[in-house]
Amino acid sequence: MMDQQYNLYTEADQLMWKRLYNRQMEILPTIASKGYLEGIDKVKFVADHIPNFAQETNPALRALTGWEVYVVPGLIPHQEFYTHLYRKQFPASSWLRQPDQQDYLEEPDMFHDSFGHVPLLSNPDFCNFMAHLSEVALRFIDQEDALQRLSRLYWYTVEFGLIREEGKLKIYGGGILSSAGESLYCLGPTIPKLDFDLSQVLSTPYYIDHYQQHYFVIDSYEQLYNSIQDLEDNLQTYVGT
Repeated sequence: MMDQQYNLYTEADQLMWKRLYNRQMEILPTIASKGYLEGIDKVKFVADHIPNFAQETNPALRALTGWEVYVVPGLIPHQEFYTHLYRKQFPASSWLRQPDQQDYLEEPDMFHDSFGHVPLLSNPDFCNFMAHLSEVALRFIDQEDALQRLSRLYWYTVEFGLIREEGKLKIYGGGILSSAGESLYCLGPTIPKLDFDLSQVLSTPYYIDHYQQHYFVIDSYEQLYNSIQDLEDNLQTYVGT
């Protein structure tokens, strides 16, 4: 595993984290999932400093769910990615965006990976979903069509998912939670919100270069986990195995 090399973060890096953290926490308390907001405290995220994975984040996560953050250089191949998830290791970058990248990045940085995703790794049902998703993915790792559809499931849940809590729509997808613009955009009244349906999600392409045209809504993280029971059968119909 790569080391986070925490001592190499500059004062400018720390200031960028603080700026991004505060910007999101001004809006997320009323629109983010309860599980995510509780996770912020559980994994000890604060505005004042970049999370130290080895000393703070991972000890907290291991005690809560047995997961940990695993530092990677950037985007990694499917097999490597799903293997880490299967081992309860969430792959995360350690580099932080520059000031001119504050609002848009082509590749996820550590703010997206850690602030957007890590807090929900304190939730057992969500972690069970991630672990079993990876287990199925590794069984289909040589089937390109299946992997494409698994990417859609990951995209529309882990990255850009919404959840219904107490009759209101809340955000749990890390791609939204780490984006100031999409955090507000996604809940707009004119944006289609679709009830989560596994077959429909697997059949719906996504695009990475603009805000989503629609979002899928789950009723609970348990529902997300239970959907895995039908995932393998769905994938087999696509790949003909």
